[in-house]
Amino acid sequence: MTNHHGFELISEQDIPELNTTGKLYRHSKTGAQLLSMENQDENKVFSINFRTTPEDSTGVAHILEHAVLNGSEKYPVKEPFVELVKGSLQTFVNALTFADKTCYPVASQNLQDFYNLIDVYMDATLHPLIPRHVLDQEGWHFDFAEDGETLEYQGVVYNEMKGALSDPNGLLEEVNQHSLFPDNLYRHNSGGEPENIPDLTYEQFKAFHDTYYHPSNAFIFMYGDDDPEERLRLMGEYLAAYDALDVDSEIPLQPAFSAPVKVREPYAVSEGETPKYYVCINWALPEQTDPQLALGLSILNHILIGTPASPLRKALIDSGYGEDLTGAGLGPYLRQMTFSTGMKGVAEENVDKVEALLYDTLQALVQDGIEPDMIEASVNTVEFRLRENNTGSFPRGILLMLRALTTWLYDGNPFAPLLFEAPLEQIKARLDAGERYFESLIRTYFMDNPHRSTVVLTPDTTLNKQKAEEEKIRAAAARAKMSEADLKAIAENAEKLKQIQETPDTPEALATLPVLALEDLDKENKCIPLEVMQVAGVEMLYHDLFTNGIVYLDATFDLHSLPQDLLPYLTVFAASLTRLGTKTEDFVRLSQRIGRETGGVSPMYLLQEKYNQDGETAKLAVRAKAVPDQVGEMNSIISDILLTTEFDNLPRFKQIVAELKAQMESVLIPSGHSIINRRLHAGNSTAGWLNEQLHGLESLFFNRQLMTEMEEDWAGVVEKLNRIRQILVQRGHMMLNLTVDRETLQEIQPQLEALVHAIPEGRPAFETWQPKAFPPAEGLTIPTQVNYVGKGANLYKLGYEPHGSQAVIRKYMGTTYIWEKVRVQGGAYGGYVIFDLYSGTFNYLSYRDPNVLKTLDNYDRTPEFLKNIEISPAELTKAIIGSIGDMDAYQLPDAKGYVSMTRYLAGYSDQDRQQIRDELLSTSVADFKAFGEVLARVVDAGRVVVLGDAEAIAAANQERDGFMDVKAVL
Repeated sequence: MTNHHGFELISEQDIPELNTTGKLYRHSKTGAQLLSMENQDENKVFSINFRTTPEDSTGVAHILEHAVLNGSEKYPVKEPFVELVKGSLQTFVNALTFADKTCYPVASQNLQDFYNLIDVYMDATLHPLIPRHVLDQEGWHFDFAEDGETLEYQGVVYNEMKGALSDPNGLLEEVNQHSLFPDNLYRHNSGGEPENIPDLTYEQFKAFHDTYYHPSNAFIFMYGDDDPEERLRLMGEYLAAYDALDVDSEIPLQPAFSAPVKVREPYAVSEGETPKYYVCINWALPEQTDPQLALGLSILNHILIGTPASPLRKALIDSGYGEDLTGAGLGPYLRQMTFSTGMKGVAEENVDKVEALLYDTLQALVQDGIEPDMIEASVNTVEFRLRENNTGSFPRGILLMLRALTTWLYDGNPFAPLLFEAPLEQIKARLDAGERYFESLIRTYFMDNPHRSTVVLTPDTTLNKQKAEEEKIRAAAARAKMSEADLKAIAENAEKLKQIQETPDTPEALATLPVLALEDLDKENKCIPLEVMQVAGVEMLYHDLFTNGIVYLDATFDLHSLPQDLLPYLTVFAASLTRLGTKTEDFVRLSQRIGRETGGVSPMYLLQEKYNQDGETAKLAVRAKAVPDQVGEMNSIISDILLTTEFDNLPRFKQIVAELKAQMESVLIPSGHSIINRRLHAGNSTAGWLNEQLHGLESLFFNRQLMTEMEEDWAGVVEKLNRIRQILVQRGHMMLNLTVDRETLQEIQPQLEALVHAIPEGRPAFETWQPKAFPPAEGLTIPTQVNYVGKGANLYKLGYEPHGSQAVIRKYMGTTYIWEKVRVQGGAYGGYVIFDLYSGTFNYLSYRDPNVLKTLDNYDRTPEFLKNIEISPAELTKAIIGSIGDMDAYQLPDAKGYVSMTRYLAGYSDQDRQQIRDELLSTSVADFKAFGEVLARVVDAGRVVVLGDAEAIAAANQERDGFMDVKAVL
């Protein structure tokens, strides 16, 4: 074999589906594997991945994932990861812990920046410092409570996992996995169980790195348009000093069950909440060694539960046994695939009925067959997704890496999961031959497969109190065994940790990190093509971009014509357009038609303030995509759902409202920071207020009311929905947004005109809305052991003028003061600073936070931090570079077209953007100090929203004389 910088080429594969050539190498000396993916994607990706197989639930793999990014031999700063976030053009930088692997991916469009990121990550993973205090900070440590006597547990991962397992969906995912794999490493929680995390010793922590973080156990991935030869040279240099090590990281298969198992587990709910159960049925499936089987199961997953019309989803929802589906569906990221589905919001008397119904439905599909239209729609949908390869803002290379690891990590062929053309054609051929292919998959892998489990989560109003009490008992028991010397050592250790956290890195240490220079940055913004056209008298924004043969179309209608009393119904109105059915098709046929003829049709709302002027954009947007030959049918679907949706279907409408309510409730704990961010926005702008009505807690409260209104005045509800359509869907307030190349535009021009002509003429007058006021401080309680703490204000109303320097200042604040005070010292999983350039809304936010008042106090000290700041030219440059990286975030063509539309509607011109960029590039220390003066006004003028634990909110409220209006959300 030819030697390439110490690597031998093992196999090579052309992957035409991805316009990529893949090469798999093995490092001769260590055995490290390198998967090199060569293509023209400018968003380059690198990741070093290790097979990590924990033997307990102390969270050692998770804590180590945090810890190695806290300083290395070459880069002896406290947190190189934060420095990269602060001063890189990265499009992705993070680390990911899975049940059996830990991944360290980075991405960048800038070649030098890409190499800088690689250098830091290679040294971080292979040569981390990981002293004892890093385990204390990132994992767990003892500290004294405010009374100076009581011991308590602290640590970032400790608090993160308390929050993660307070979420019933996160808990269910863990219990599902453990129930299917009781005899191998998947029985452990690699993230860590809070009661087990304090069992982790420093010696075990260090040994885990020594064992698993070695090149012999490494799976290195590189992707994009960088030089393939340079990849080998760089990696060869990093690995040259290592010898082979025999790493025992094999992941054994779980012995097959001879009979199904049942598991019950409690989850926390609030007092007075109606008892609701989670019921999930899970199967262990084969390994992904057969590409056709893996793709077939993926399509079957879409057939069964992928759309509202999917037969298994429909049967479960139609039953009324619960409010929405639960379970992850097909899970491809363990050695054995899994399939999980069931229902949430189930009444106790219906728990056993869910499982029975599921099996009866699958049995009927095997006996009677799956509708051919459903199969065709799902095959088309999955094929469209594979060909489009649309990962949104997530780098494509990282998703491909995760797919490759589904076989590669287990010593299989890494190219097999990426080559979809041949298995897809094989499946189509079997279908064309009349084979009942998907029915046979159901029979083999579900009906005749005893390796399954039924998991029931049972509501428990005392669980959080019980866990809190158990935590206190564990800490007290540990304290009782300690001598005075031990207690003194804990106090000294906590003080030492605080000193380390508060001591800044030296300029010499910071200077070791590779950074770009301002000269490396583009001074000019990249502009998105935009032409304003007319189509049959309707304005159309057109973006001439290469889209790989896909037409992206948005049809929008202005909401300002709607009276205020109808606005709360807009959420369910939009959901109904694709979930209720039309005059000519029930929702099953409509869903199948969408899947068969398009790449997707999705109603949504566009809500934003205008830039530097009064007013706001408020639109219903029907977003759709298709290949050119399908555009006529796609546009016909758009007009059908807008004009002929049949709202008078009470049973189905109830299901939609119940699903919306359950979906909103399910995101409260995992996305609490987003919830409070939206609610803070609601008090500061009209667009923010409307966004809260349609997507925030107000929509949850309204949908709960709507459940009653449907029973008492169904005719009135239908009348309101029809009024919304009559007022809203008129040509006078219609606008189109199209992203595709010019040749295709000319081809589809007649279909665009036909869509416009299908919409009734009319231009209703605009209404006046009166946004409701919110309390100055709110405490919103949910059953969780952590909190989400927010405070914010509208800076424009406090006298601030838009200026590009705010991006640099926020970047610096978020990666220094807020990060250190809220996360590092406060123990929260995250701390953020958000600013909306359009509305002027500025918000501080925390995520999975053990504190309330301490965090609010830290927010209020931010102005003094800025007013007294001393920042070196090097640090200022770094913050500017990182902010430019945020401004130049990588976008796929559909995202470019959509963002261009939002800027146009906001009046945010390319000239405005360039001015902001110029101001950003010229940010000075004086700008920091001036911004501190502005934020000083937020101390008194800012609104507070806290979402979290009822006892923590009550204690904070009592200490501050009842400053919050307290309300239970769950």
